[in-house]
Amino acid sequence: MPEPSSLLLVLDLVGTFAFGLNGALTAVRAVRVDLVGVLALGMTTALGGGIIRDVLIGSVPPATFSDLTYLGAAAAGALVAFFLSIPLERFTTIIVVFDAVGLSVFCVTGATKALDFGLGPVQAVLLGGITAVGGGTVRDVLIRRVPAVLVSDLYAVPALVGAAIVVAGTYAGFAPLLGVLAASAACFVIRMLGVVFELQVPSALGRRRADDDGDEPGGR
Repeated sequence: MPEPSSLLLVLDLVGTFAFGLNGALTAVRAVRVDLVGVLALGMTTALGGGIIRDVLIGSVPPATFSDLTYLGAAAAGALVAFFLSIPLERFTTIIVVFDAVGLSVFCVTGATKALDFGLGPVQAVLLGGITAVGGGTVRDVLIRRVPAVLVSDLYAVPALVGAAIVVAGTYAGFAPLLGVLAASAACFVIRMLGVVFELQVPSALGRRRADDDGDEPGGR
């Protein structure tokens, strides 16, 4: 059985690749970008959340810049999206699945690293969520789209739940490997259930009424 630290590294790289692929595919679908643009947006998605987390907890330089493996994994995911974007477009759910994989991995690694730096449970949960959604949020801003974390079906919630499971398991003294696997699985399942059944966090009452009346704010 792998050591928890080794498993976390593997999961971190898997999540980096998945988010690099997802971010690049999202960029290709949303805007017309060249190879440099695909790499930039894919790597922003994959690495942005971790950089924000490391800056907030004082881990300098961020892991992204101290270990080229992360840059390589993010670039590899983006390149796969660039060269295989047309075949992958035939499987529209692939973007959602890879996004859910990255989300479930990063919420775990983010919360774990926060705990390793001596932060409290609430801070660790928040940083787990930031790690998971930060890169995608930056990407959406760059392509002038409302960030998915604000409007997507159960996007931030699964990340926070996964991070909370990691923190709870750590404080309860459970085996680290068990906590990591349980948290990742819970985040992934909740995210996919939200997509499949179109579950949503309640929105503002005024916005629901506007939508129901067919009067979209902004006059579009």
